[in-house]
Amino acid sequence: PVTAGSVVVPFGHVIGNEKWRGSEIAQRLQGKVRLIFEDGLGLVDFHLSNRTCILYVSEADLVAGDEFKRRLVRFRNASSLGGIVIVEKTQISDQYFLAVQKLVVLELGMVLLPVANQGEAAQLITQLVSCYVREQSKDHNSNPFLRKQCSQLAEPSVFRTVQQIPGVGKTKALLLLQHFGSIHRLCNASVKELELVVGQTVAQQIYAF
Repeated sequence: PVTAGSVVVPFGHVIGNEKWRGSEIAQRLQGKVRLIFEDGLGLVDFHLSNRTCILYVSEADLVAGDEFKRRLVRFRNASSLGGIVIVEKTQISDQYFLAVQKLVVLELGMVLLPVANQGEAAQLITQLVSCYVREQSKDHNSNPFLRKQCSQLAEPSVFRTVQQIPGVGKTKALLLLQHFGSIHRLCNASVKELELVVGQTVAQQIYAF
């Protein structure tokens, strides 16, 4: 089951699924964030706020088959929470990464952040939590720069994701993100809109992808 909306995350805390107790990711988070473990989080690995949670896909999950895909689809179908999918992208799991990217970003419309290991994932979670703390403790409207800082956390991974599209390198990825602002808008762009940014041939490749 997905316990959507039933988990209340105290300010500045992370609620972790009991199965992560004693893991490297938990050890790295200790001292950096206030981590509480709970049973019954269902499909979710970590809750960062009442609205945002993390689903972690390890190298072992990727190699083991399609179970993790079913978990992500079940989460998306049953939950109104914002899901961030953290995926271990290693030499072993690299061959599966494109398929995961396509599923998570294009089909499920969720945020995908690749990491090399659990240590890097812990760093990312710490950054995201500090971002939520800043966002919640200050009035949004009085500080227009706050949102920008938070969105920047996802930018390197979004940038890498866009570069995976056939025909798109660093420069075109940058142009596309500057023009469309998000992967969502890029996914929904028409060929005509894409042509304005990258020209006809690449526009067709992006649209087909």
